[in-house]
Amino acid sequence: MPATIKDIAKAAQVSRSTVSRVLNDSGYVKEETRTRVLAVIEELNYSPSAIARSLSNKRSNTIGVIVPDINNPFFAEMIKGVTRVADKEGYRLLLVDSDENNEKEQLALQAFQEQRIEGLLIVATPAKEKKSLEHLRWMRAHHIPIVLLDGHVKYDEFDGVFIDHYQGAHDATIALVQAGHKRIGILTGKLSSRPAMERLRGFQDAMTECGLVSYDEDILFGDYGHEKAYHLTKEMLTRKKRPSALFVSSNQMVLGMMRAVSELRMKIPQDLAFIGFDQLETLNLIGMNCSTVDAHTVEVGELAMKRLIQRLENEKLETAHTVLRPDLSLRGSEANLK
Repeated sequence: MPATIKDIAKAAQVSRSTVSRVLNDSGYVKEETRTRVLAVIEELNYSPSAIARSLSNKRSNTIGVIVPDINNPFFAEMIKGVTRVADKEGYRLLLVDSDENNEKEQLALQAFQEQRIEGLLIVATPAKEKKSLEHLRWMRAHHIPIVLLDGHVKYDEFDGVFIDHYQGAHDATIALVQAGHKRIGILTGKLSSRPAMERLRGFQDAMTECGLVSYDEDILFGDYGHEKAYHLTKEMLTRKKRPSALFVSSNQMVLGMMRAVSELRMKIPQDLAFIGFDQLETLNLIGMNCSTVDAHTVEVGELAMKRLIQRLENEKLETAHTVLRPDLSLRGSEANLK
């Protein structure tokens, strides 16, 4: 019976991913380690063709990645983190944009199974959660490890790296209060998603803790997109009584909000102050000096990919959840200049 990469790794006292990097000549491997792995291969009398057959039969070195919107910098940064680790460890990625569509997600999962992926990183769509959960469980039962990229804790039986959305929103709201704002509104994300709900809850709790009223009309129900944020902000800015500041629940909605402010010939922060969730580096590069909640999305991707590799090395690991607390970057857009 031909040996597997696992056998080679055990004999050489290295990880399976290290053996894969040596065989594929990809990623960094210490010369001493490379020499030891090659010596074990020779000792076990493997020919290059036998190794190739073993790889094709046992491993694809391919990781499936599913995100809801690849054009959103929030998820693009996560992918950047995943790619950094994958490149270093000798894995290739199959990336799918689900467009927050459960049917697309299901088709992607089926295609990944046919492609014989090694493991899966996913931001699961909130719709039809039971169906998604069943599919993910089927994949795990067929020894395809899964790590969640943020998203829903309802899938807490799987490994995951999460952002503390509640704390990020809470800290941002407190910062707006400390800047002197008394009436503060929020542009929410799509409330069918856990992150949007957690950000709304963090905002409301912070307002209550500070003894401030959160008016129903100041909760603007968005969808994470810039177009709806534009219309909601424009309508809000035409009111006689309105917030002096907003917590904006996504970087894409910040763009829509700023467009509305510009069209009404208003200024930030003089007419409307804000703090947005997650970085939008382009605005800072052109001197907009936007205050943001830094969600460490690149780190989310890096940690998730590292955890997936650990799971590939040892299926018996206990399920682990890592939660990253965001940081505030205050650059002036939160100021109260009235």
